Amino acid sequence: HVEPFVTLHHFDTPEVLHSDGDFLNRKNIDYFVDYAAYSFKEFSEVNYWTTFNEIGPIGDGQYLVGKFPPGIKYDFEKLFQSHHNMMLAHARAVRVYKDNGYSGEIGVVHALPTKYPYDPSNPGDVRAAELEDIIHNKFILDATYLGRYSQKTMEGVNHILSINGGNLDLREEDFEILESAKDLNDFLGINYYMSDWMRAFDGESEITHNSTGAKGGSKYQLKGVGRREFDVDVPRTDWDWMIYPQGLYDQMMRVKNDYPNYKKIYITENGLGYKDEFVDGTVKDDARIDYVKKHLEIISDAITAGVNVKGYFIWSLMDVFSWSNGYEKRYGLFYVDFETQERYPKKSAYWYKKLAETQIIE
Repeated sequence: HVEPFVTLHHFDTPEVLHSDGDFLNRKNIDYFVDYAAYSFKEFSEVNYWTTFNEIGPIGDGQYLVGKFPPGIKYDFEKLFQSHHNMMLAHARAVRVYKDNGYSGEIGVVHALPTKYPYDPSNPGDVRAAELEDIIHNKFILDATYLGRYSQKTMEGVNHILSINGGNLDLREEDFEILESAKDLNDFLGINYYMSDWMRAFDGESEITHNSTGAKGGSKYQLKGVGRREFDVDVPRTDWDWMIYPQGLYDQMMRVKNDYPNYKKIYITENGLGYKDEFVDGTVKDDARIDYVKKHLEIISDAITAGVNVKGYFIWSLMDVFSWSNGYEKRYGLFYVDFETQERYPKKSAYWYKKLAETQIIE
């Protein structure tokens, strides 16, 4: 009785198309839509489709941090253009799905890391948080549900480009496409792991990505935007990800209040990446249990507050390869010995099994 949710694109543009500009090349929008149309027809038994997983982190990884191929850093023009073109591909694929009368659901999955001002009374910190939110969240949410970019969003984008250089190719017909699909999304998938605190910053861009799990090894400052403050009174992982369940609540409430045409939400990824200690054939991962429990409690609070949440997916069933952190960063309910491929249930697996059966958070 497993019901598959199929994702068409999860960081995996075919190499020949990636080398041809990936989604900076508008031809690849057409190729994606053709691929989506074929998939909908060939696998018509699938009832749940996601076009893209994490448009924001794709552009961020490729053109801002440089941790994904082609490894470009601090290029905001490419960042926003990639976001825009991928959202066009999403909108066109949704139209194909709906125009052909398929009976299932289709949506998109966005990673939504919440951004807070380090000092809410400091206008510079507030501005830094707003600009960082536009980069990672608001630009793509506007495209998804407004069918355009709000005046405030574009003011922030233009500010960033005026300082860092670049111009966007935003066409009138693009917004006709976005507008035509904005009310057709059956669901929004939210991937949530962390929040960030932003400070005002006047200097050059510099990002150091903590890929090894050496806590305190991260640096993030962007010219014309702001600087992330890591010395915040909340727990953080060895990879400097701030553990802050309230950030998920705040994101869900933002979607409900700012984008009332959202229909429903699935939490499509949530979990704790950890340096698990494998002892006596298992992992006693109480920290992972606590992380998931607190996020589920926050989701329950959001439902009580009127957010239409219809599902939760833990990341992940078993330990997997992490795109920018290799094999040491483990998320699974099952420990994987990567040499032998043996799987071992962690303490969290038994806890999560009981939770799934009873739907009671203990």
